[in-house]
Amino acid sequence: MSRYYLGVDGGGTNCRVRLADEHLNTLAEVKNGRSNLQIDDGEPAYKAILDGTRDVFAAAGLDYAQTANTFACFGMAGGRMDSARAEFAARAWPFAGVKVYDDIDIAHAGALGGGEGGVIIVGTGSAAMSIVDGVRYQAGGWGFPTGDQMSGAILGRELMRYSVEAEDGLVEASPLTKAVIQQLGGDNQAVMAWAFATALNLRIISEDGSEGCDDALIGRAPAEFGKLMPLFIEYLEQGDPVARKMLDIELGYIDTYANWFKRHGAQVMAVVGGFGQRLFPILQERYGDFVALPKYEPLHGAIILARQNFASN
Repeated sequence: MSRYYLGVDGGGTNCRVRLADEHLNTLAEVKNGRSNLQIDDGEPAYKAILDGTRDVFAAAGLDYAQTANTFACFGMAGGRMDSARAEFAARAWPFAGVKVYDDIDIAHAGALGGGEGGVIIVGTGSAAMSIVDGVRYQAGGWGFPTGDQMSGAILGRELMRYSVEAEDGLVEASPLTKAVIQQLGGDNQAVMAWAFATALNLRIISEDGSEGCDDALIGRAPAEFGKLMPLFIEYLEQGDPVARKMLDIELGYIDTYANWFKRHGAQVMAVVGGFGQRLFPILQERYGDFVALPKYEPLHGAIILARQNFASN
């Protein structure tokens, strides 16, 4: 009887589904809708994976009934909470077995080929995880603005704040700060309107149907701050002094995680995420062989974990 492995990289923007044979060779891959477990109680994620499963089996030329011989592993955005993962795994699935992980677990498995060591995700968000002598350690990944210290979103927010202060004459201005202000509207009043998303005409509606809420406000999403990172990299490469200040902030955060890895014995720190990989040459100068680029992408990590979890079934 044939055996298959299905991996899911469930992101807040889209959901990627890959089907592999028992030797982990890819048979087909598809992309579907958003799949963050914290959005609408995981319902969009459930639909995206089911639809993606039908699509990927069709793309592979296999009967959908073969899901009964398929072991699945999902790496899900919004999967930091144990309860969210457990509830999602308990849903009605057509597979022979299902394991639900936080998205950093599949990033770890892919980056290290299923082996031990540490991984940091440095993209719009950030998080860290390692496995050392079979023990799993995790830090960060608490989302914007609570955590995500190493992320492009947090650095973008700090760069915006600094640029506003520079316009007020409180701190040193530079070509980068001027470029940030221009990108966000041209002056500090425009930046303030941008940050509060004023032009989007959004409203908060309370549970009782009334407008407004004293305990919440509307502001830009993390990815909007992350869009400042190409500008940051451009001016960093030109030697901009404020870009260097921002880089020192970023490296300070990464140092915290690198030291955390070393304290519990991790021998390597793989760097995953677009922003992190843009910074990789700088990180390699700073940490030497302790840092590494990922061996595989997170989606392949999901396939690796599916086999590791269910190889004996």
